[in-house]
Amino acid sequence: MWARFSNMERENRSVVISYSMIVVLLVLGTLLITPNFISPTFLTQQLRLASFLGIVVAGQMAVILTGNIDLSIPWTITLSAVLATSIAAGQNDRLVFGAAAGIGVGVLVGLVNGIGVAYLRIPSMVLTLGVNAVLKGITVVYTGSAPQFQKTPELLSKAATEVIFGFLPVALILWALVSLMQYLILSRSGLGRKTYAVGNNEIAAYLSGIKTPRVLVMIFVLNGALNALAGLLLAGNAGRSFNEMGDPFLLPAIAAVVVGGTSILGGSGKYVGTIAGVIIIRLLDGALNIVQVPPAAKDITFGLVILAMLFLYGRGEKVRE
Repeated sequence: MWARFSNMERENRSVVISYSMIVVLLVLGTLLITPNFISPTFLTQQLRLASFLGIVVAGQMAVILTGNIDLSIPWTITLSAVLATSIAAGQNDRLVFGAAAGIGVGVLVGLVNGIGVAYLRIPSMVLTLGVNAVLKGITVVYTGSAPQFQKTPELLSKAATEVIFGFLPVALILWALVSLMQYLILSRSGLGRKTYAVGNNEIAAYLSGIKTPRVLVMIFVLNGALNALAGLLLAGNAGRSFNEMGDPFLLPAIAAVVVGGTSILGGSGKYVGTIAGVIIIRLLDGALNIVQVPPAAKDITFGLVILAMLFLYGRGEKVRE
């Protein structure tokens, strides 16, 4: 069995490791923390909460596959949610307009990031960090020094919190639809093949005829839209929008992508592994909440997880076989 495992391609080994880690976490959580760690109620709640992170990670993984990274996640989420809820003003009949405005913010942020990286050749880490700061300033100006945030419409709250049939969260269905879309894009479409090619070697991809700037812009726009969608659902989950609501998602999003086996250098990784990465990070966060670990300790834990997985997977192979 070990020989078969060691002969697997790196991507497949990473997927096996990721799903094995889920089993290990469930066993350890049950034995060391609480027997309810594997109860249907607890797992349903964790999957519902994982859905918000999963939607964010779906976009972040695609960006990392190109050899870039998005650090503007926190305030893209926040500004999208704040704008959407302020326009909707708690009314279901205005939700469409609010949601369109919120998603529009995400698309615009993705477009700015994509153009900056693809055409202006600004390193994504620097650009997206700067964009995040700008978005923070815009949000603070928009909400004022003493912000009064609107409650979310009932339909949005139901989409984020309702569990149908007693075990199936609506948010999980939305994450499943996003996951299916992302899987088809990355594994079955020309855009997906070009994304891997750009991540492997952008110069070689360009010389082979791929319009690499267009690919980068499309991936960043998709990522921005998914961040905005996650922001809307997070607002629905909380019942309102609020400043800094996206801050807790940056480090876990990167950690989930890395734990799922995607190379931080780009060009290698499977979305099915990323799904496992999301579940691992959610279970880990749930365990830390149960033992009442403070937020700073959580950040340390997630940082250590990223470092550990980088050491475990190594630099990896940039060429996707």
